[in-house]
Amino acid sequence: MIAWINFIVMIGSALLFLYFYVKSVGPAALEKKVGKIAYSKCTRYRMIASVFEIVACVNYVVYFFYPLPVPLPQNFAWNWWTSALIATLIAIPGGYLFGKGMKDAGEETMIVKKKHNLYGGIYKKIRHPQAAGEVTLWWVIAFFLNSPFLALFSFIWIPIFYLFCRAEEKDLVIRYGKEYLEYKWNTGFIIPKRNESK
Repeated sequence: MIAWINFIVMIGSALLFLYFYVKSVGPAALEKKVGKIAYSKCTRYRMIASVFEIVACVNYVVYFFYPLPVPLPQNFAWNWWTSALIATLIAIPGGYLFGKGMKDAGEETMIVKKKHNLYGGIYKKIRHPQAAGEVTLWWVIAFFLNSPFLALFSFIWIPIFYLFCRAEEKDLVIRYGKEYLEYKWNTGFIIPKRNESK
């Protein structure tokens, strides 16, 4: 019973994270409806999204103790140390991207402002370093918990992060117009673009 409740909450948390994060990255569109309070509303949405992401992390840990009765082994065929090594190998580049993205974005990571500058640092190379790094977190947790089911379930986060990145870009086009379209054209989504000679 606990296993199924946890699983339902885990799916619900992932979907609510997506819902509120998408709402948090649409301040320019929302401003047209409600005025300048749109930015503080979007900050609240982002905080709520973060709570649901934390709940989903807790669900992963609870799953370790209360796994679903599914036809998958409870643990990977190898020992925990191998899973920990895999988790670490995923965490290093993922953590770098996420940390560098947070550092270069500054408080815009959590506080939605009308004017901001995300075109410096790592953002000169890729448009979504935080999302690219953060999405790997789920496999890091899954491998540290040595769970094949959680490793498979973690694929749900790829479309979730992709959808909110696309939603954010739509709003940035509303906010910055041609300037953002040029940035988008010249900068990779999550993989740097090769410099092409003109």
